[in-house]
Amino acid sequence: MRVFRDSAIVAYRNLLTILRVPTLLVTATIQPLMFVFLFAYIFGATLGGSQYREFLLAGIFAQTVAFNAAFTTVGLAGDLHKGIIDRMRTLPMSRLAVLMGRTLSDLVVNILSLAVMVVCGYIVGWRINGGIADAALAFGIILLFAFAMSWVGAVTGLFSPTVEVAQSAGLIWLFPLSFISSAFISAETLPGPLRTIAEWNPITAVSAAGRKLFDNGSPPSFVPPSGWAADHCVEYAIICSVAILAVAMPMALLRYRKVASH
Repeated sequence: MRVFRDSAIVAYRNLLTILRVPTLLVTATIQPLMFVFLFAYIFGATLGGSQYREFLLAGIFAQTVAFNAAFTTVGLAGDLHKGIIDRMRTLPMSRLAVLMGRTLSDLVVNILSLAVMVVCGYIVGWRINGGIADAALAFGIILLFAFAMSWVGAVTGLFSPTVEVAQSAGLIWLFPLSFISSAFISAETLPGPLRTIAEWNPITAVSAAGRKLFDNGSPPSFVPPSGWAADHCVEYAIICSVAILAVAMPMALLRYRKVASH
């Protein structure tokens, strides 16, 4: 109970920071809107029009929550190098609470981002064609993936020597991860090695699970995905998120104990 209480306090502190500096929300809200309109109307005109826009949104959801891991990366790196972590270390609180509070506050940011994108999606013609239970499961899978990626961001932030390094390190691996996937295109059109990476990419799994549960089809020109990961995209998306958490959470905690002991 102490861990949950301390985590809630840290999360509240992080959310207060965002309320007092609302420009921190620009990346979480403006960037997804840019991607939606860019791909929906500039690239979408040649990739399938309205059908492509339905295909696109689940991929945008997955990409955005992955990119929002940068909030955790930069936030933890900033707290570490401003001495806030040292201050928290002197308090009678759980060490896990510092990391859990950061990831939980960033989960709230991801919920806000998703809400903005859903509204934007309805504006460009995207619809939830499946049932309410399926849609709830889809959003649950996306938020579970967001939580898992936040812990990856925590590891990156704790290993970064400066905030500037954290800002760049958080994007170096995210760009290839998001674009070598089926977030925006059919992975079946990629050449051999890239197609294999895309088929097993967690972003591909989360995107495919969203499309399946939202009942969003693909443009006729897109080659349907095949293979175990595609056929079991919902289960595989959950497995990926749980596996990421199983690796990233202990790694982040071990690194936090090391840096907080100096």
